[in-house]
Amino acid sequence: MGSAFLCIFLVICSYVTVNGGYIKYNTGAGVVEGKLNVHLVPHSHDDVGWLKTIDQYFVGSNNSIQGACVENVLDSVVVSLLRNPDRKFVFAEMAFFTRWWYEQSEEIQETVQKLVDAGRLEFVNGGWCMHDEAATHYIDMIDQTTLGHRLIKKAFNKAPRAGWQIDPFGHSAVQAYLLGAELGFDSVHFARIDYQDRAKRKEDKTLEVIWRGSKTFGSTSQIFTNAFPVHYSPPNGFGFEVDDFSIPVQDNPYLFDYNVEQRVNDFVDAAIVQANVTRTNHIMWTMGDDFQYQYAETWFKQLDKLVHYVNKDGRVNALYSTPSVYVDAKHATNEEWPLKAHDYFPYADRINAYWTGYFTSRPALKRYVRLLSGYYLAARQLEFLAGRSLSGPNTFSLGDALGIAQHHDAVSGTAKQHTTDDYAKRLAIGASETEATINLALSCTSSKNSGQCATSKSPFSQCQLLNISFCPPTEEDIPEGKSLVVVAYNPLGWKRTDFVRIPVNDDNLVVQDSTGNTIEAQYMKLDNVTVNLRNFYTKAYLGKSPENAPKFWLLFQVSVPPLGWNTYFISKASGKAKSRSGYITVMDSPQNDSIEVGPGSLKMSFSSTTGQLERMFNSKTGEGLVLSCSIELSSNVMKTVLAKLESTFNDFPFYQVDLPVQQSYLWYGSSDGGLDSQPSGAYIFRPNGAPPTIVSRSVPLEVMRGPQVDEVHQQFSPWIYQVTRLYKDKDHAEVEFTIGPIPVDDGVGKEVITRMTANMVTDKVFYTDSNGRDFLKRVRDYREDWNLSVNQPEAGNYYPINLGIYTTDKKSEFSVLVDRATGGSSIKDGQVELMLHRRLLFDDSRGVGEPLDETTCVENTCEGLTVRGNYYMSVNLLGDGAQWRRTTGQEIYSPLLLAFTHEKLETWTASHLTKETAMESNYSLPLNVAVVTLQELDDGDTLLRLAHLYEAGEDAKYSTLAKVELQKMFRGKKIKEIAETNLSTNQEKSEMKRLNWKVEGENGDETAPLRGGPVDNSTLVVELGPMEIRTFLLKF
Repeated sequence: MGSAFLCIFLVICSYVTVNGGYIKYNTGAGVVEGKLNVHLVPHSHDDVGWLKTIDQYFVGSNNSIQGACVENVLDSVVVSLLRNPDRKFVFAEMAFFTRWWYEQSEEIQETVQKLVDAGRLEFVNGGWCMHDEAATHYIDMIDQTTLGHRLIKKAFNKAPRAGWQIDPFGHSAVQAYLLGAELGFDSVHFARIDYQDRAKRKEDKTLEVIWRGSKTFGSTSQIFTNAFPVHYSPPNGFGFEVDDFSIPVQDNPYLFDYNVEQRVNDFVDAAIVQANVTRTNHIMWTMGDDFQYQYAETWFKQLDKLVHYVNKDGRVNALYSTPSVYVDAKHATNEEWPLKAHDYFPYADRINAYWTGYFTSRPALKRYVRLLSGYYLAARQLEFLAGRSLSGPNTFSLGDALGIAQHHDAVSGTAKQHTTDDYAKRLAIGASETEATINLALSCTSSKNSGQCATSKSPFSQCQLLNISFCPPTEEDIPEGKSLVVVAYNPLGWKRTDFVRIPVNDDNLVVQDSTGNTIEAQYMKLDNVTVNLRNFYTKAYLGKSPENAPKFWLLFQVSVPPLGWNTYFISKASGKAKSRSGYITVMDSPQNDSIEVGPGSLKMSFSSTTGQLERMFNSKTGEGLVLSCSIELSSNVMKTVLAKLESTFNDFPFYQVDLPVQQSYLWYGSSDGGLDSQPSGAYIFRPNGAPPTIVSRSVPLEVMRGPQVDEVHQQFSPWIYQVTRLYKDKDHAEVEFTIGPIPVDDGVGKEVITRMTANMVTDKVFYTDSNGRDFLKRVRDYREDWNLSVNQPEAGNYYPINLGIYTTDKKSEFSVLVDRATGGSSIKDGQVELMLHRRLLFDDSRGVGEPLDETTCVENTCEGLTVRGNYYMSVNLLGDGAQWRRTTGQEIYSPLLLAFTHEKLETWTASHLTKETAMESNYSLPLNVAVVTLQELDDGDTLLRLAHLYEAGEDAKYSTLAKVELQKMFRGKKIKEIAETNLSTNQEKSEMKRLNWKVEGENGDETAPLRGGPVDNSTLVVELGPMEIRTFLLKF
């Protein structure tokens, strides 16, 4: 009965009444050779949070802010698609779709499956969100895409073919090759490119290109790229949302305002305009906009009429289409396409409007996202090692929250404050459940009692506010006869030596390793800035005042095996059996003009007069040794000896780098808009034209020395405090900054930077990473695709940074790594600057409708946001910096995971494995390979991703083929089956099909990149070439 009614309903609705009769709209047109084909692509761009929260957008609440309801979009689109079998629609954001999908009846789900099978509902992108491309880490981009792709695969057995990044504010090289070609996409489509770039491309007909984002992979990871001529909305006059002002097609001659001929002429005119800037006889019209199709029939009814009457006119051909249909048509023309390399950053939509402020906006949220990203990676490893729980806590809620947070208005820092609070709340809930998951997993895997895995209780606790010294388990008085048990888990694939730093109240403690040996420790007094942060922000975050601040930081060195843990015991030094192992840091009283600090091979020199950094000195060998010698010989003998030494040093890389470096804090005054009404805001960075203000030229300085670490404390102003730490056995300086509340009582918004100035001739060149992966060459005031007209010399030279930035000259490299997404540049030769915090007083008129003025409130006290974080500096000989950047970058992204409890040392060692690794003993991954993902999936398969960390030619030693013995990674587990897949696991690697494109000027003599070969099931050895990421599904 229902199906018969549906059939009759479809037939009736294929006709319209005109003058008492029925006209069937002919909407079944396909591609017509010899005509201009206008591909109409119906879509709705649905932000996963922006002006409203994700759930408010889904259910349609809080409409006083914005009338938007994604639930209505999906409901009405399905009904409208059923009314006409020629209609098509594309949808991107799976975080919304999954909410809707699981609320539907089986009948509706079956109907939608048929629509998908018929190609009438097509998923584009298919990630949890449409992720940002500037402030996202490549692992997060992969994770959130995988989350959506696996849902599509499970529900529909489909794999998206098109990237649909229509709204992010600039586009990264990693998006092109990794989140495009390596996913199996044929194309990527977007709207936002620089206004100067767009003008040139429209003139040259180069909006559509073949994009090669990777120098390493070249044409093997290229992708067809479609930059829209204007925006992701339709041409003017062709938007048909129910509240739109466009003129509908009125085709009833018995009603006033009959306009079929006029509307067809308008359509043809607009099509010809676009055809004049596009190659081939195919153009795409994006028929939708933000949260459109809430009443889908208002759109589809007009599109039916346009297709019918335009094709009846015959000058052009209109058809319902999708990105995959469009790209297939483009490919069939056999056209040669222009080549695009590099990326599409930075982005400006008009003069003086560079969208480079959002690289830094909301730095606390950016840090939280990055911190939890590494935490999520480690948690999934432990969840796999312990066995995924079907009933207890798990990591999904954190994966969901992180997926949402990658949205281009989330981690970008460009949402309203209440929406940002919602992102943070979701992350906190996910982190809490994941913490419980980790604690149970550690209890299970470390226990010698197999029954421990069945319990729902764990003795462990963790400290999410450790950076501001709040860690109750370490602050508590250690019970008599017990120890503070510290378990350190290492998510990296190689053995790791690092430092643990925890707050304590006692300086009479002894630290022992897992074998009971006493190890050296160091105490440092807590500074007042940290104490004040702790008091204010624990109350703000936890709703309660903390106990008295701990007196000391306790620091000790740990060694942890790959994908494994080690245990350390801290107890009171009392009685004859124990003696204190700690060293109390002493304050240095400078006697000379310069103060040299650093217990290892890296030294830094500070002026005792101004308190400012003066130089960095690194003396080491490739093995981390320092070589010195004294020679008193005749000149001829000395020449012979030195020649032999020089030959030896060429083989054994000993070197010294002595580089004058200054470091200071400055702030750009933010523009209030001026004559063109374009202020600095959440999206846009626009200084007010004045040179940046130096915060302080003379800085109070305190030097703390100890055997493990030297610290330099600098108070640049009442609202900027810095601690520089130089550790034994580390080749870098760790700089901890505390910035805020930024004062704005002078009526000027401020954008705070740290600037390092090295005595280097860098010829305008510097390098920044792409989403934590490749490093791209940047040239100040230059774009390789067009002749840049410089109107913002600072903002127009800012680039996104997720891993680091470095400069080189003919002798040395100066590198800086970061702990979160941020913006940076080299505004003058030898300079590197990072923007660390922003507080602004004006909205930049890009839709968010709020100034970026973050505050934190405790009861009735509100103050501007204070941000604490780290960056890391290193100097190396030219060509030697890559090893430090890649290895240290992994350690920053994946810090040691610490868990705490109290127990007697003897009891713990008798009942727990104190040191263990998931791998076979004495095996570790090569230093150029990282474990990107190790996760047990819902279906019981194990997802393993391995990534080569180096680009081709980046390092002489490590830019080589790497090999991983899979079976040795999983001690005690037998790999029974292995299947290699694409990046998001929705298709087997062997089944991936790629479109081959002709490129202008190519003669086919490109050198093939080095890639790993197929995995032999008998040896299970995985090879990885430079920059290669390989994804496997394993069965044990």
